[in-house]
Amino acid sequence: MADYPRTGLRIRCEQGVHPEVKRACLEFAKWLRKEFEFPIRVVVYLKKDYQIKNKFTNELVSATFCAPFDKREEPYIRIATGDYRELLEENGQDDALAAILGSIAHEMGHYYQWIDDLDLDRAKRF
Repeated sequence: MADYPRTGLRIRCEQGVHPEVKRACLEFAKWLRKEFEFPIRVVVYLKKDYQIKNKFTNELVSATFCAPFDKREEPYIRIATGDYRELLEENGQDDALAAILGSIAHEMGHYYQWIDDLDLDRAKRF
């Protein structure tokens, strides 16, 4: 794993994601890069949809981590952000953004399980 050519954390934002969500996620990523190492590059895709389909179970979820069996392939995370406006109205800005950032943090936990070769649910692998 030490020879892996690309490292780090990247955020990719789909057109249509609320600008405040994009800003908060980019700031969170800056903080994560200062606090944690990312020995294999992981990209977080921010999606404008309310939910995204898990590619293996076909269930609709708010976030997913896709972990390849081969560590020479890069994993990725997808985060649904389409419910931000509703969360904003119901809970206020801080809690609405915290819900999305919490999803990123949760999926990062799966990333580190994968890095450390801890057992993940097979449905989350490809």
